[in-house]
Amino acid sequence: MQLKAIPAIDEIAAARWNALEGADNPFLRHEFLSTLEAHGAVGEAHGWIPHHLLLEDGDTLLAAAPAYLKLNSWGEFVFDFAWAHAYERNGMDYYPKLVVAVPFSPVNGPRMLLNGDHPAGALRQALADGAREMAAQMGISSVHWLFTRRADQAALQASGYAHRYGCQYHWRNAGYADFDAFLAGLSSKKRKNIRRERRQVTDQGIELQTLHGDEIDARQWDALHAFYVDTFRAHGNLPVISRDCFEALGRRLGDRLVAFVAHHGQAPVAGAICLRSDDTLYGRYWGAAADYDGLHFEACYYQGIDYCIRHGIDRYEPGAQGEHKIPRGFLPVITHSAHALLDERFQVAVDDFLARERPAVEDYARQLTREAPYRAEVMERLPHD
Repeated sequence: MQLKAIPAIDEIAAARWNALEGADNPFLRHEFLSTLEAHGAVGEAHGWIPHHLLLEDGDTLLAAAPAYLKLNSWGEFVFDFAWAHAYERNGMDYYPKLVVAVPFSPVNGPRMLLNGDHPAGALRQALADGAREMAAQMGISSVHWLFTRRADQAALQASGYAHRYGCQYHWRNAGYADFDAFLAGLSSKKRKNIRRERRQVTDQGIELQTLHGDEIDARQWDALHAFYVDTFRAHGNLPVISRDCFEALGRRLGDRLVAFVAHHGQAPVAGAICLRSDDTLYGRYWGAAADYDGLHFEACYYQGIDYCIRHGIDRYEPGAQGEHKIPRGFLPVITHSAHALLDERFQVAVDDFLARERPAVEDYARQLTREAPYRAEVMERLPHD
């Protein structure tokens, strides 16, 4: 087996990449990664230099991972700025670092894409060990695997990576027949609040439309991209995804991209863009032309919950952060990442920090779970990670 890196996803055929187990995740599809590269959303200008990992045996592709040489820590959502500052104070370079992740997307999922005809354990170990060896040969500071799933995380820890916790808020489907059945499982106060917020939207004359990527026309893409740009700039962030990149993602991903578009009369006034796999809906981008009462909650939360119920989707990950999601049906979930710093002194310091951070994150999640809006019998039958 040999591990190598390629500087562009298009250096490997889409059919070979997409045939690997895990590539059914929309963020790991060749089409998604290729579109970001083709439209300049990733690249040196934004500090995400493609460096995708391929594990091969002759002409056989055994495994792969979406990887980037990072020149900064923006767009990762696993914050290591303090580690970078510590390197700088000691006269060392933290950047570039090697990051295995989905650019600008705090989405959980497989990070090791595997050939199903070969033993998964050996392939995962080869990727975990090989990435760190590659970083050492390149003389860079560290390797980071972000928002990993359980099997990948176990292999990384077995290879000596440090384990970091984070916390997000996810909705889980308890087999609801419809949105009203979901509401029936909430406490009376929370149920009334959600109904009031939804009425606010309709009382303002706003209607919501659900569209998949290949159903969105040029005028709607213009509006959705403008909303996205306004939201990012309002929060001091750089909107790196172009309007044409949005449209290309819709065309190439088709029904894997879902948009909830709000209209007032004939004009689109807000929208939320999601991606979906067979079992998970992922909320990504939101924006509005003006402030409308309750519209953010409707477009970003309630439309997504309703979509999951109608389509039999198990989980809704609406994005990072936001304790305000809890009274609206989302519960705390521990997320995972793995980190190898090649300077042993810094690795020891990070290990010590993470050993203290993990129980604090667990305690935070437990406290917030106590505030869950569900009736006790519903909490007992909700799926748990």
